Amino acid sequence: MPFLNRRFTLSTLLASLLGAVVAVPAHAQEGAPAKIIVGFPAGGSFDAIARLVAEKAKTELNRPVVVDNKTGAGGRIAVDALKASPADGSVVMLGPDALTALYPFTFKKLSYDPKKDLVPIGTVAEFAFGFAVGTNPKANTWADYVAWAKSNPKEANYGIPALGAPHHFYGMVLGDAMGVPMQNVPFQGSAPINLALMGGQISSSIDVASSQVENHKAGKIKILAVTTEQRIPQAPDVPTFTELGFPSVSGSGFNALYAPAGTPAAAVANWNRVLVKIMAMPDVKEKITAMGFMPVGKPTQELIDRQNAAIKKWEPVIKASGFTAD
Repeated sequence: MPFLNRRFTLSTLLASLLGAVVAVPAHAQEGAPAKIIVGFPAGGSFDAIARLVAEKAKTELNRPVVVDNKTGAGGRIAVDALKASPADGSVVMLGPDALTALYPFTFKKLSYDPKKDLVPIGTVAEFAFGFAVGTNPKANTWADYVAWAKSNPKEANYGIPALGAPHHFYGMVLGDAMGVPMQNVPFQGSAPINLALMGGQISSSIDVASSQVENHKAGKIKILAVTTEQRIPQAPDVPTFTELGFPSVSGSGFNALYAPAGTPAAAVANWNRVLVKIMAMPDVKEKITAMGFMPVGKPTQELIDRQNAAIKKWEPVIKASGFTAD
């Protein structure tokens, strides 16, 4: 399947889903509305995925399903909304991996306990992080960049969209792996990072690969490697860090569905059943892949195992960094 322009994909997908999720057919209104809380604004990728799940879930649940955007604080405001929701299976949340694997170690104080307040349902989708370069240096391969960084260690830096996010800590792991500590350069989002790469203000960036692919294909920046175990379908020419001999840098980000504490096991199992079925639908796979994600949709235990692996990976890295946020 050819790669679709990400901006076009999100806008066209949202145009159809915003109406589809709200305008519920009469036959689906037999039950009270269910709700998917999202901690990110309308128009973004997490919102688009939530609306896609909601559109399909209304048929499976035989009830309307609405998306409720509770934005801010990297998803933590959405957790507060979930905690205040009824624990009867009517409300779930789509949240990022950072809620369970990073925030407990980066924030001095959290308003929630990830082990008690977030009941795992299932992984929705995963995504790669990419390491990209621009005009300075003009590296064509990962080996080229490593050689340049070792010769120019003071200039070896990497742009990231925010401190304390996975991008930040991937850079630390990467610096350790190649033997050249790199300095992070935080930006407000992905767009200014790509502009800085093109202008030669930074030597590299670590970002969600889907935000790099369009400029990579246009030859404006070059993704040298991705963190996932397999190459991503949006940029099959880009090798993985594992292929390049750096397995310590491998991994993927993910988002998942959670229920509030106290939700009956039967309700959690039913949401998982619905999620697994939705993620297996060909049109859902196509739309999510076009957004730069890889659909997952597996039993709940897979999410539990994934969370535990992420905690095991990031806890020592974060603690060693000494980084904390208020």
